[in-house]
Amino acid sequence: MLQSWGFQIYCATLFGKVGRPVRTEAWDFPGMTALSEELLDILECPVAHVPLVQSGDWLYSTDASTRRKYPIQDGIPIMLIEETETADVDEFERVMASAKKAGQLRENMAETSDHE
Repeated sequence: MLQSWGFQIYCATLFGKVGRPVRTEAWDFPGMTALSEELLDILECPVAHVPLVQSGDWLYSTDASTRRKYPIQDGIPIMLIEETETADVDEFERVMASAKKAGQLRENMAETSDHE
């Protein structure tokens, strides 16, 4: 798992830091890679520039208009736009509801952003 400060500084420079990404509890997904709090603190959606929610081995953008999700492979979040998938509406709502229920999602976080 890539945890060096150099990588974190690179991500912070590349994506900036807006809000605090959140994740569901690791015990909800046996075998999932729980990213470190330090790494989650600097990651954001490179498309919408909003916080992320970790669910299983995916990071979900909290932007309802894009519904992007980024894979986590071997403990490394793949933040390349070309590697993303778009979550269907039901999946996105389920993940956001789970994060909100766990107290990890602010009320306004899963609304459409002004990035367009």
